[in-house]
Amino acid sequence: MNRRRFLAAGCACGASVAWGPAFAQTGWQAPARFIRPDIATDEGGLWSLMDREETRLRRSPFSVRDPRLRDYVQAIACRLAGDHCPDVRVYLVQTPLFNANIAPNGMMQVWTGLMLRVENEAQLAAVIGHEIGHYLARHALERLRDVKSRAAFGQFLGLFGLAGAVGQLALLASAFAYSRDQEREADQLGMVLMRQAGYDPAEAGKVWANLLLEINARPDGDPERNSPMFASHPSPEAREETLKQLAEATPGGVTNEDAWREKIKPFMREWLTDEIKRGQHEESIALFNRMIARSPSQAEFVYARGEVHRMRAQGDDLNAALADYHAAVGCGGEPPETHRGLGAIYRQRNQLPEASASFQRYLELAPNAPDAPMIKSYMEEAAT
Repeated sequence: MNRRRFLAAGCACGASVAWGPAFAQTGWQAPARFIRPDIATDEGGLWSLMDREETRLRRSPFSVRDPRLRDYVQAIACRLAGDHCPDVRVYLVQTPLFNANIAPNGMMQVWTGLMLRVENEAQLAAVIGHEIGHYLARHALERLRDVKSRAAFGQFLGLFGLAGAVGQLALLASAFAYSRDQEREADQLGMVLMRQAGYDPAEAGKVWANLLLEINARPDGDPERNSPMFASHPSPEAREETLKQLAEATPGGVTNEDAWREKIKPFMREWLTDEIKRGQHEESIALFNRMIARSPSQAEFVYARGEVHRMRAQGDDLNAALADYHAAVGCGGEPPETHRGLGAIYRQRNQLPEASASFQRYLELAPNAPDAPMIKSYMEEAAT
């Protein structure tokens, strides 16, 4: 998959919105909990298949097993799902792509690329609420039935299994995306669930606005060329504006930003590393610019941007990387790799004393680094 398309094709919530009067009402009530269908029925067979996919996901090496983070996100889902809480089971998946999806049996995936990008608990609730909206409206079941009728069911299962989801998502986006009406309904339901759970619905539009910063940073500048989803739906800008207008009609609610930051802090460095390795430099720089603007003294964010500049190495990138690395050091608490990056650039420029000093500092901060033998060889080379 061309991962440059991940934002456009990877998020089940990425589609059009056209708000109608039906959901302007405040008296909407969630349906009763769904009863597990008989295995002999068509629906029961689909649930059984999803159960097997859930077993695969549970055993996957990419499943995030930290109980505190998992329980925290599960609690957000329960807050949104209400009486359906026992039936919605959240699995955190380590992959730098932005995505969440839900199967008809209540199995939900939330990917770490999504958690890296949201700025507070309410923004994550906006995406999870959208997916629960699909579940409550039984869209996933309708989707699977439609695919099965087109003799593509085996391939479609990969959308819920981890390996297939990462490898086939762009290919399947146009053939198996939710319809406009389904996306509209899920967005509307998600906003209702956010309000009922006490979250600020204004954060839903901000999620989309932030994604647009990355989408618009692509060299082609045209998301419709990169994704059949955007090609078949109204512009993402229209969706952002519609969500904003709806939220303004009923303002208020919590964001829980401090709680969110505290929960994800232990995982931030790993998620940033995954994003750097994704290799989509323009999108990553746009993301890190946004993160730095919100938290300018966060050394990890400044280092991450510098690392992307160093890896891209175009135009004035190496100078920008040096500036970011030094700024990260000035913030304090910089990742040890900051000094490795400095050393790499100085070595490339034949500034050997500076390179040696930077490498030495890297090894002091990370004496057991896996690349320590290579770094020591660079230092020996500089000394000769």
